[in-house]
Amino acid sequence: MPRSVNAVASRARRKKVMKQAKGYFGRRKNVWTVAKNAVEKAMLYAYRDRRNKKRTFRALWITRINAGARQHGMSYSQFMGGMKAKGIELNRKVLADLAMNHPEAFKALVDKVK
Repeated sequence: MPRSVNAVASRARRKKVMKQAKGYFGRRKNVWTVAKNAVEKAMLYAYRDRRNKKRTFRALWITRINAGARQHGMSYSQFMGGMKAKGIELNRKVLADLAMNHPEAFKALVDKVK
């Protein structure tokens, strides 16, 4: 009896990986073994960087809030400490947006915290 290998499923698997490798440079886009490794590595980077993205944005927001607070004579830590003491619960994303795009609203918050 001949050996059964289910070539349809194998081909589909390879096709899926080759489709993911579309746009890569050189042999990474059209040679199976190279493309497989490239896609696997890309998936690892994507997984890692979905987590790093959160850290990066938080750091950006903190920098923007700090800059906005310092324009009104406060440090970031004094501002955030005051926010917590007054019971104003706005997250850093919103505060950073206010500091950048609505300085008058941010100034009102700083005045409330002082």
